[in-house]
Amino acid sequence: MLNCLKNKELHRMLTLKKSLTSSIGKKYLMSLTGLALLIFLITHLLGNISLYKLDGGQTFNAYTKYLASFGVLLYIAEIGLVLTFLVHIIAAFTVKKSHSDARPVGYKMYRSKGIETSNVSSRNMIVTGIVILVFLIVHVWQFKFGPSVPEGYVTQLNGEPSRDLARLVNEVFHNPLWVIGYVSVMIFVGFHLRHGFWSAFQSLGAMTPRLSKPIYCLGVITAFLLSVGFLFIPIWIYFDLGGALK
Repeated sequence: MLNCLKNKELHRMLTLKKSLTSSIGKKYLMSLTGLALLIFLITHLLGNISLYKLDGGQTFNAYTKYLASFGVLLYIAEIGLVLTFLVHIIAAFTVKKSHSDARPVGYKMYRSKGIETSNVSSRNMIVTGIVILVFLIVHVWQFKFGPSVPEGYVTQLNGEPSRDLARLVNEVFHNPLWVIGYVSVMIFVGFHLRHGFWSAFQSLGAMTPRLSKPIYCLGVITAFLLSVGFLFIPIWIYFDLGGALK
């Protein structure tokens, strides 16, 4: 009986492994992790919107302090986010490779199927993905591991010394090169999301003739709002619109 249960469990594990390593399984992983990262981007932007409040960055600092107060749970969430990124990237590269191996010679003309058309976004997902990956490494190094309380970036919140991350953001985005860089990458993010959103639902089998057009339009709107929402922050700060962080 015990051996029978072990054999069944082993069979289930092998079946799961086979499913995940298949072409369809990789597309499922890429789609699910992509949607998870989209949710992260939305919540991240909602938090960053506090930079627009005209209070010298105190609301933003309070927000970042609140996140830090989760302690170990925050580290677990960050590790989970990193793993999600890694799975998404690995799945994307393996799917791209399998497509290239199956069709080593590209089409001379790109033809659309249904509402989805072959465009700059769909043909350059790997390129935009690599740009975003490099940006994320720089972004984390610059802000998460950048100067903090020991380096004098300190403010008072509820009578307690806290990291003045708003000051760092203000300094970075008063450098025109960083502003141009961040704005440019956010445009890449928009292109990546434009195709990725629709493609995720298609890969998950959630696409129907009736839903195809609404999902495509929703993807375009989501990509536009997120990319513009992020890229306008450095512009807002650089030109001191409203003197938000002063």
